[in-house]
Amino acid sequence: MIEIKKQSLSETFSIYFDKRMLKILLLGSISGFPWVLIGSSLSLWLKEDGLSRSTIGWAGLIFGVYAFNYLWAPLVDRIQIPYLTKKIGHRRGWIVLMQVMILVSLGLWSLINPTENLALVITVGLLIAVASATQDITVDALRIEQIGENEGKSMAAGAAMAVVGWWSGYKLGGVLALFSAEYFQNLGFQNYWQITFLILGILIIFMNIGLMFVGEQNSDERKNKQALNDKIISEKLGNNNFFTSMITWIGGTISGPIISFFKKNGFSIALSILAFVFLFKVGEAFLGRMSIIFYKEIGFSKSDIAIYSKTLGWITTVIFTLLGGLFVIRSGVLKAMFLAGIIMASTNLLFSVLAWSDKSELLFAIAVIFDDIAAAFATVAFVAFISLLVDRAYTATQYALLASIGTAGRTTLASSSGALVDWLNGNWGLFFILTALMVIPSLIILWSMKSKLKLSEK
Repeated sequence: MIEIKKQSLSETFSIYFDKRMLKILLLGSISGFPWVLIGSSLSLWLKEDGLSRSTIGWAGLIFGVYAFNYLWAPLVDRIQIPYLTKKIGHRRGWIVLMQVMILVSLGLWSLINPTENLALVITVGLLIAVASATQDITVDALRIEQIGENEGKSMAAGAAMAVVGWWSGYKLGGVLALFSAEYFQNLGFQNYWQITFLILGILIIFMNIGLMFVGEQNSDERKNKQALNDKIISEKLGNNNFFTSMITWIGGTISGPIISFFKKNGFSIALSILAFVFLFKVGEAFLGRMSIIFYKEIGFSKSDIAIYSKTLGWITTVIFTLLGGLFVIRSGVLKAMFLAGIIMASTNLLFSVLAWSDKSELLFAIAVIFDDIAAAFATVAFVAFISLLVDRAYTATQYALLASIGTAGRTTLASSSGALVDWLNGNWGLFFILTALMVIPSLIILWSMKSKLKLSEK
């Protein structure tokens, strides 16, 4: 059992200066950056090419891939990439392979006009999502494995740094994308988004260079635990032949992580955890899917969005993610989760105020700042929560399972966000009120199981 104990303010902040935290920061950036491509960049690209809100909203279904990456997470845990695994390690080999796929996809996007080839644009976006979701499996595993199994304080700090890294990759990548697109648009280039995608590809190359400085731990212990589970399955099957060996490998790879999770938590609590994870950030996802469209419709330019939503938002996110990590360490994960849910709902209401007011840069800045505070706080608490639940024998698979289920709620349900705005006849204020109410079911579930979760909060 992992414990999170209270400590002094100075002791807490000293954890952030551990050199491992810098590596976790980079891993978070690698994970967050692809969301710039298939999130705000793709949405604005389609918007400026004249596509409807509903079409843009449904295009967000490509994020649904993140909800199902747990299905192939066991393969990522076990299968070695030829040449790359031997040269740079199992985890890093998978990451580099996926980064190459994203680079190739950006090259394809740079050659496509979305109004003429919308299906191809979405298909390439889907490829980016698959590569990103796959790399997330091993990025999260590599991040968790940087911290010792019994280092609860460092795990919470690592969760905060991972979130800072994710938002750094997402926000700063978004700044680069928006300013580049506007710069080339002002120069008169019709294909300014296509040029921007090539520039973003350069950033991916630099991230991969940095990845080479992130070390991997010896995987022998993980392999031994997996082999032990395989042996148990093999003994139950009896005869040792090719067929039973295949069944053993498949059973150990797929069922082992799931059985371990339910055995550790108990069936009813395990189901409650999965339901909570699925629902917790649905409201935030509905807002996030339509936010950049909302900004554009009420009159803000790409540079305005870059400054307030991306640059200012990134600074806010970094500061309050670190403070959120401090709160998690000192007060415990469960208290942080409850507070995060309340804050998320409250800040969504600020967008209703913005929607019902005349265009105001001050209100825009306030809404963005408080939304980023809520998102930062909620994300660091959420990452710490699920990081403490995983079995080290199946780090990648169990974390991917929990993260994927959380993503399922955010992507499959939030894909109807554009249709909801249209159904409300463009009533953005009412839309944001509805997103605020969406957090309530998850908090009810968390309250019902809080005393039965196997987390120590001293």
